Amino acid sequence: MSYSEQAIDFCCAHDTLVGVLGVPESAASLGVVVVVGGPQYRAGSHRQFVLLCRALAAAGIATLRFDYRGMGDSSGEHRDFSNASADIAAAIDALQRQLPSVTRVCLWGLCDGASAALLYCQDTGDRRVSGLCLLNPWVRSDASLARAQVKHYYGQRLRQKEFWVKLLSGQVAGAALAGLWRNLRAMGASASASASASASASAGPSSPSGPSGASGASGNAFGGDRQRPFQQRMAQAWQGFGGQVLLLLSGDDYTAKEFLEYVAMDKAWAGLLDQAHVLRCDLPQADHTFSNAQARSQVEALTLDWLQSRVAA
Repeated sequence: MSYSEQAIDFCCAHDTLVGVLGVPESAASLGVVVVVGGPQYRAGSHRQFVLLCRALAAAGIATLRFDYRGMGDSSGEHRDFSNASADIAAAIDALQRQLPSVTRVCLWGLCDGASAALLYCQDTGDRRVSGLCLLNPWVRSDASLARAQVKHYYGQRLRQKEFWVKLLSGQVAGAALAGLWRNLRAMGASASASASASASASAGPSSPSGPSGASGASGNAFGGDRQRPFQQRMAQAWQGFGGQVLLLLSGDDYTAKEFLEYVAMDKAWAGLLDQAHVLRCDLPQADHTFSNAQARSQVEALTLDWLQSRVAA
């Protein structure tokens, strides 16, 4: 199917956001909003977002990739992924304003873009969002980083003969051993804090209700429960989300490994990856941004198949 691309600008609070629409030849009822990770802008690493949106638009799915306030060509002060809900709402509003046929939206995000998509759902409960495509979600904490490094880096090193030869010969610097010790201490020190936060999340109130229509979302307050760690808010969003979820994880990526370590240890995440509406796909050879042509093509194919078979259906 043929498609066209159109540059647009739209308002968020008192600032102007810039984006690019992918418009299929035939009117589309499903749209995809690409939520960028940071620091990043709408093209993506190695033009990943450009190529993805073109592939989806050619298949009849409307797309919008845009810059947060303070990033790329958008005005305003820079904000991080945990404060991007108003920007995402403004983008969804703009997509539907430009293409009134779009009634349902999927949020597609890589790294902290995936985290921002979940936090948007937790902040707003926006029922226009019927799908979440999450790639290597960001859940960084001292404990999760330490656990991932101990298991996937130091664990591998300790099984290598060369490491022990260097250790016994004095070639392994004390800094390397000190780093292992710091990670082990971080894991222990953060365990009780993580358990306490999980208990608080389990006992806390449900997600606040948010905009349910197709307009006016960007005019609402975006607070959510900001007292909780963002990882707990992500879990709460995942727990309450009623649409379809596609989880794509790279095999050659510490962020993906850290995510799996975190959800395996945190009670708030227990069972969430096994829900019936969650489709998980692992790409063993892919790096964090799916930078080679094969990995990029896999992501495009998996995203499109999921949208057509599970979200659109």
